[in-house]
Amino acid sequence: MSKSEVVELPVLDAGAAVPCCPPITSAELSPADAERMAVMFKALSDPVRLRLFSKVASHAGGEACVCDIADVGVSQPTVSHHLKKLRESGLLTSERRGTWVYYKVAPSVVAAMSAMLDLRD
Repeated sequence: MSKSEVVELPVLDAGAAVPCCPPITSAELSPADAERMAVMFKALSDPVRLRLFSKVASHAGGEACVCDIADVGVSQPTVSHHLKKLRESGLLTSERRGTWVYYKVAPSVVAAMSAMLDLRD
């Protein structure tokens, strides 16, 4: 039985990247905001996940087929496991097309992470 759960992330307006949490310098994080952000940062804390995330983010057209990004030095089932963790954390979205799955970075979620860490006043 899996202990993973899908975390409900804030729905952000596609036109404006509004963070789920205030910038870290403006106020203390609430327990709920800290939990949401920790899930995303935890997903990126694994080197294989970070490489997969980077491959998707830098792929031409803003999306990548799993067949184009699976060469990260681990087996295909391990790649699938890591991609699942990135999806569950809200960092990637996916769409099945025939036999392949295509991944995209969820830009509003990444923008929210960036805005929370923004140290500018």
